Amino acid sequence: MKLTVDFDEATGKIKPMNAVNNGPVYKKNANATFNTGNMGTYTEANIPFARTHDASFCADYGGEHTVDITAVFPDLDADPYLAESYDFHFTDEYCETIMTAGTKVFFRLGQKIEHGTKKYGIYPPRDFKKWAVICQHLIAHLNEGWANGHHYGIEYFEIWNEPDLYGKCWLGTPEQFYELYAVTARHLKNCYPNLKIGGPAVTGYNETWLRPFFEKIRAEYIPMDFFSWHGYAKEPREVVDAVRKFRMLLDEYGLENVQSILNEWNYVISFKGEEFIKTVETETGIKGAAFIAAVMAACQAEPVDMLMYYDARPCRMNGLFSFYTYRPLKGYFAVKIWGEFLKMGCSCKVECDVPNIYAAAAKDESGEKAVMVSYYTDNNSAVTQTLEIDLAGTDGQTDVYLLDEKHDMTKVFSAEPENGSLKLVIEPNTVVLLRAK
Repeated sequence: MKLTVDFDEATGKIKPMNAVNNGPVYKKNANATFNTGNMGTYTEANIPFARTHDASFCADYGGEHTVDITAVFPDLDADPYLAESYDFHFTDEYCETIMTAGTKVFFRLGQKIEHGTKKYGIYPPRDFKKWAVICQHLIAHLNEGWANGHHYGIEYFEIWNEPDLYGKCWLGTPEQFYELYAVTARHLKNCYPNLKIGGPAVTGYNETWLRPFFEKIRAEYIPMDFFSWHGYAKEPREVVDAVRKFRMLLDEYGLENVQSILNEWNYVISFKGEEFIKTVETETGIKGAAFIAAVMAACQAEPVDMLMYYDARPCRMNGLFSFYTYRPLKGYFAVKIWGEFLKMGCSCKVECDVPNIYAAAAKDESGEKAVMVSYYTDNNSAVTQTLEIDLAGTDGQTDVYLLDEKHDMTKVFSAEPENGSLKLVIEPNTVVLLRAK
C-alpha cells in the first residue's frame, strides 16, 4: 500500500481544477439585517473561474433579470444595435461580485435550464444572426465599455448549455443548434479574435449527437477555442474515462489545440426519486468532499484543461456552502486546498498503487511542498487503510491536516519522515493534506 511523491520531478502547472459554476452571495448594503453572504470564504478559496450558467435561478444574483440572453435583451423584436434595447443592470452587478472575490468570469451565452411544464427561452432563436449580434453587443458592454459599459476583461464566452438535452435546454433539432453555433462562433470570433469562443456544454458522450456536430466544425472551419461538456458520476474513474474519450474525439477531428473543459460535475447516483435525495445528502457531506478532492487530483494528470464544479450558488447541489447560512460545508475545504495548490503553481510526480486512493502534489519556488490525499469510496463497507508515503525531495518536519466528520482541514499532528517515508492511517472518505519544506 504505497504512495510515492517525487518533489524533484515537476509534471507541469497545477491546472484550474477548482473552478465552479456561479459566484458568491454578497450584500452591498452594509446595514443589511440578514446574513450578508459568503464573500470572505469564497475569496479565501482562490477559485479561478466562475461560470454564469443558471445564475438566473438565484434571487441574490438578480434572478430572472440576470445573465440569460432573454434577461439582457428582453424584447427579441427590438433593435440589437441600440443601447436602450438592453438591460445590463443585474448582469453587471453579478459579474462585479464574482470579480470582487478575485475570480474570473466564464460567461455562458444562452439560457438557464427549464424544468417546468411551460418553456420560455429554450426555443431556437428566430434569427440566428440577430442572436449572434445580441451576443456581440453584450460582450462589447462587458469588455469594451459600450452602452455605459465596462472593461472587465472576460476571456471565455460559451455558446449555449446542453443543447443535446431536448425539452429542458433546447427545443429545436440538433441541426438547428449546429447552425446556431456556427453562425454565432463565426460572428463573435470575427468581432473578437482574441477571446476564447466555444461551447456547447453537452450533457455527456453521445456520439449520435456529437459526430455530426464535429463534422460540421471540421468541414466548415467553424471557430472553436474550447469544447465544454458535463459529467456527473459516483466514481472518479467514470470522470477520467469521459475525459479521455472527449480528448480522443477532439483529436480525431483535428481539434488538438481546442481546450477540453468539464464545466459541470458532481457526485450523482441519479437525478430521480430517492436516489437524488441520497445524492444531495452525499454531495453536502464528507463523502461528497472526498469525491471532490479525488476527482480534482485524478484529473490533474489527465487531458482536461479545467474543471468547474456544479454548483456554488445557493441550491441543493451546492456541496461548498450551506443553503441557509452560507457557511462552508465539507466540500469547501477540498476546493480551498486546490486553491492553495494553484498559488504554489508547480505540479509534482505522484504514483499510487492503492485502490481508491487519489493524490496530487504541488510545490512553489520558496520550497513549500504539499500533498493532498483523498481516500474516496462508494462502498459503505470499506475499511481503514494504512498507507506508506514516500516523500522524495523532503526532509524535516511534515505537518498533517485532516478533513473528516470532525475536522475541517485542521492540523492533527506533525511527523519526521523516516528515510523519506511516512506512514498514514486513513479512514474511508477522508482527505489528508501533508505540508513540508
